[in-house]
Amino acid sequence: MLPSISRAAVDLNQLQLEKAIQLLQHAGMPIVRPQAGLEVEYIQTLIDALCRVSSIDPLTGLTNRRQLLLVLERELNRVLRATEDALLLMVDIDHFKQVNDTYGHLAGDAVLCALAKALLSCVRPMDTVARYGGEEFAVVCPNCDPGYGQLVGERIRQKVAQLAVPIDSGALLQVTVSCGGAYAPKWIRSGAEAWLARADAQLYLAKAGGRNQVQIESPLHSVVSAEEKSMLFAAASDISPTSAALPTASIYLSDT
Repeated sequence: MLPSISRAAVDLNQLQLEKAIQLLQHAGMPIVRPQAGLEVEYIQTLIDALCRVSSIDPLTGLTNRRQLLLVLERELNRVLRATEDALLLMVDIDHFKQVNDTYGHLAGDAVLCALAKALLSCVRPMDTVARYGGEEFAVVCPNCDPGYGQLVGERIRQKVAQLAVPIDSGALLQVTVSCGGAYAPKWIRSGAEAWLARADAQLYLAKAGGRNQVQIESPLHSVVSAEEKSMLFAAASDISPTSAALPTASIYLSDT
């Protein structure tokens, strides 16, 4: 709600909400004009709807890139206090340009929408599936054991390989995907861009290895003393999601 705005002070003509209303209607959200005395509630409804629209990819209905970055930052902060790692999986359609060039962009859109549904069917309700850009998608999986990345990556790869996407010409299109993943391990402070870069590096390895493959970075294990863990928890409690990185502690990484 907006308690700082009195009901009597709300003038819908001065607020110039027509463009917002048109945007929401274009997104398929019906807007009902407010009843007398409910203007503040009406404005809050529009604000909530605009927030939803701004976080969703209009083609696939998945989380968009802007919202994905917020999810990544939130997950990185959660991992600092969690007992399990988080996984970021990047999924890219192999040779997608050939689909657009051969069958047209509407066919390409049909493939993107089919892939979005396939991804959602392969993950847990707690996971976030996003369209990162173009034909690249991201899956954020909290609370993962070390073997989950390869498991979900293979599940996605096989599910997509079995798809037959109908297009307007009557043809059935089949595509494959390459997957690359990286973990955000507990006790180690990172940033969203660095996490994305590590997952993308694994995706590049899958592409370079022949495509239709899954490459997952080995989970990083930290050797942290009880005193250092206490320091990290104390520091984490004093920062906000937008604060700078935690003070440096002695953390040693291994690939085992």
